[in-house]
Amino acid sequence: MIRSVHIHVQGIVQGVGFRPFVYRLARRNLICGTVRNGTDGVHIEAEGEPALLEGFIAEISGSAPSAARIASIDVEDVPLRGFSEFTILQSESVPGRTQVSADIATCSNCIAELFDERDRRFHYPFINCTDCGPRFTIIDALPYDRSSTSMREFEMCDECASEYFDVADRRFHAQPDACFKCGPALRLDEMDGTTMDVDFACGASIETLRERSDTIIERTAELLRDGKVVAIKGLGGYHLACDATNESAVTALRERKHRYGKPLAIMVRDTDAAAEICLLGEQERGLLESSARPIVLLEREGADAEAALARGVADDLHEVGIMLPYTPLQHLIMARVEFPLVMTSGNLTDEPIASGNDEAHRRLGNIADAFLDNNREILSKYDDSVLRIVGDRRTFVRRARGYAPVPLEMPRFGGDPACILGVGAEQKSTFCLSSWPDAFVSQHLGDLEDADSMENWIDTLALYKRLFKLEPTVVACDMHPECLSTKWVGEQDLSESQIVRVQHHHAHIASVLAEHIAAGSLGADERVIGIALDGTGYGEDGKLWGGELLVCNCAEYTRAFHLAYQPLIGGAAAIKHPVRIAYAMLLRYGLTDHPAAKATFDALGEEQATVLAQMLEKGINAIETSAAGRLFDGMSALLGICRDAEFDGQAPMLLEAAMYDPSTNEPVRDDREAEAAQRYRFEQSRNGTDLIIEPRPTIIAALDDMAAGVSNALISLRFHRALVGALAQACMTCSEQTGIGTVALSGGVFMNRFVMQNLTEALESLGLRVLTNIDIPANDGCISYGQVAVAAARMEGTIRRTAATAAR
Repeated sequence: MIRSVHIHVQGIVQGVGFRPFVYRLARRNLICGTVRNGTDGVHIEAEGEPALLEGFIAEISGSAPSAARIASIDVEDVPLRGFSEFTILQSESVPGRTQVSADIATCSNCIAELFDERDRRFHYPFINCTDCGPRFTIIDALPYDRSSTSMREFEMCDECASEYFDVADRRFHAQPDACFKCGPALRLDEMDGTTMDVDFACGASIETLRERSDTIIERTAELLRDGKVVAIKGLGGYHLACDATNESAVTALRERKHRYGKPLAIMVRDTDAAAEICLLGEQERGLLESSARPIVLLEREGADAEAALARGVADDLHEVGIMLPYTPLQHLIMARVEFPLVMTSGNLTDEPIASGNDEAHRRLGNIADAFLDNNREILSKYDDSVLRIVGDRRTFVRRARGYAPVPLEMPRFGGDPACILGVGAEQKSTFCLSSWPDAFVSQHLGDLEDADSMENWIDTLALYKRLFKLEPTVVACDMHPECLSTKWVGEQDLSESQIVRVQHHHAHIASVLAEHIAAGSLGADERVIGIALDGTGYGEDGKLWGGELLVCNCAEYTRAFHLAYQPLIGGAAAIKHPVRIAYAMLLRYGLTDHPAAKATFDALGEEQATVLAQMLEKGINAIETSAAGRLFDGMSALLGICRDAEFDGQAPMLLEAAMYDPSTNEPVRDDREAEAAQRYRFEQSRNGTDLIIEPRPTIIAALDDMAAGVSNALISLRFHRALVGALAQACMTCSEQTGIGTVALSGGVFMNRFVMQNLTEALESLGLRVLTNIDIPANDGCISYGQVAVAAARMEGTIRRTAATAAR
C-alpha cells in the first residue's frame, strides 16, 4: 500500500541547502514526489511505503542541515497523485511567511578547496556552497532563489550550472554559486589613482583571472604591511583594516575615523593565534569557530600578551575583541599577513556601516588609503556580532551578522496574538516585529541621533516587513516623548489605542522574562525581582532612572528600590564630561572640602566649578538621575581615571579595567578587604514611599582612600564590591517582603563582567534564582523585544478584564 502526504516545514529552511537535503533523503528512502520553496516555508509532496515514509519524515527533523532550524512540521494525508520520481520544483508564492538564514561563515570544505591548487576555485574569493556563504545580506525577496538575490546579475557558467543542478554535488541549488569565470570579482582602488580589477567578462582563462585576483590580494597585503588603512568590502558592509601591531597605523585609523578611546576589534588567523593574546577557554573557542564567527570579547593573557598589540587597539582595557576570518577573501588576506589585523566597521563614529561601493568611496574616502571592492551588491547592512562568556553563560553585546534575522520566540500570553512592532531605544537601536510565535529582532542599527542611522532603521524595517509579510497593528515604544523612535511612532497614521508606551527599565526586565517564558523556565504571569542598571531611561516621575529594582511581570511593575538621585548638571554635557558628575556628587553630599576633592575641583577650574555650583543651587538644567551608569561615571572621574569621555560608557569601562592587575589579568588583591567592606557600603533609606540605596558612605570611603594614597585599582575593586553587596542586600530584603525568589538582571551596566558575574554569584549564594538575557544583549539592544512582550501581556490583560466585566 502506498501512502501520500503533504509535508509543510516551517522555520529556517531556505538558504541552508534544505531542498537538496530533502531530495537526497527522498531518493534514499525510495520516496516519490516533489519539494519546493514557498513564501511560507518548504512544501513536500511525498508518496511511498508507509514505513519508509515514516522514516523519511523522522529524518527531515532528525538529520536536517546544520544551519537549518525547524520550527514546525505539519503532515497531512492527501490523495495519491502517482509520482514516478522525486523532483525539485520552482519556488511558488503562497500566503504566509518563512524564515531566512543569517549569513554563514565559510565552511571547512570550501576552505579546503580555496587552498587546493588542483581545484578550479583555488583562491576564488567568493567560494561558497549550500553550507556557507552570504544569505540575508543578498536577499531582497522570498522565496529564496537566485533571482531574488543580488547574485541574479551573475549568470552561471556551464560548470557552475552543472554543479547547481547535480543532486550529488555540494552546490546543488546553492544560490550564490559562482567561480572565477562567472561570479563576483575584486577591484582595488588606491588613493594615488592606481586601479586593479578582475574582469571575468573579458574571456580570459581561469588561470589568468586567478592571477589577477591573487595580485590584487597580494597588493592589499603589501599595503597593510606598509601601515596603510584599507577599506575591505565584506558580507554586510565594509571593514576598515590595518596592522594591529603598528601603532602609527592604528593611530591614523583612529584619527581619520574619529574613533577615540573606543576599543577596536581584531582578526587573527586561527584560535592558536587568539590564544597567544588572550585567555581562551573551550566555550570561547567554540564561539570563535562557530558558523556565526562573531567578535568574542576575551580577557587578556597578561602583560606579555598586551605587548603583542599596538598601543591604541584596546588601551587600558582587560578585554580584546577578537574574531576569525569568515569569508574566503578574509582567509586569503590572513594567509598573506603575519600579524593580526584591526577590522573595525567601515564608518565614521556613530554612522551606519557603509555597504555600497560608491557610498563607501564617498563616506570613507578621507579614512582609507585604498579600497578593496567587489561587484556583488550588499542588500542589507550588517555589523559583526559581539559576544562574551561570563562565568559559564554566553552573553550578547551586539547581535547582528550570523544571528539576525533568526527569530526569537515570543511567548503567548493568551488570546489571539496581534502583530506587534517594538521600535526600541534611541541608542544601540533595534526593532522587533512579532507575530506569534516569531519575534524578528533586527540587527544592531546604531544610534538614531545620526540621520543616516535613522534612515537605515526605516529602510531595514521596510525590508523585514516585506520579506516576512508582517504588518503590525500595534506599536510599542518608549514612554520618553523625546526618544527619536517614539517620535517616529507619533508621525505614523496610528490611533492612540494602537500605541503602547513602555517604561524603559520595565522593557529591559520584560525582555529577560519573555525569553525565559518562551524557554519554559518561567510562568507567563510569574513575578520576579528585576534589577535594571544602565545610563538613562525616562521614569514615571519625569526624572531619569537607571538604578532600579522592580517587582514585575511582563504586564506591570512597581518600583521597589532605586539608587539615590544624583544631579546631572548640564544634562547630556555631563555624560560627555564625567568630571561634572563627580563634582555634582561632591556638592550634593557636602564633600567639596575633603582633601581628595581638590583634584576634581582643579580639573574643572574655579570658574566652571562656581558655575556648576550655582546651576545646582538654582536648579538650572540640573536633571536628577538614579542611573547606575552615571554613578560609575562619577566614580571614574573622581579617581581621575576618565574625566572627559570620548563615548558613552568609556568612564565605567576604564573604571572596571582599573581594578585588574595587568600581570595576571585578575582583580588586584585586597589585603584589607574586611576592613574596607565596613567603610565601602551603601545605606538603605526611605523618602516617602521610595526605598533608596544611598552611596554616600562609599564615596566618602573612596575619598579617604585617595587621600591616604590607596591605588585606584583597590578603590575601584572596593567600589564594585560595595555596589554588588548593596544590590544583593536590597534583593534579599525585597524577596523577604514579597516571597519572590527569582531575580532578573538587565541593562547596559551588566556589560561589566565583574558586576554581572559577582552579583549573580552573590544572589545565588542567598538562595535566589538568577535569570539573564539569553539570545539578545542586556544593553538597549533588548529593548524592542521587551517592548513587544509588555504590549502583548498588557493586551491579554485587557482582554481578560473585558471578559470578566462582560461575565458580571
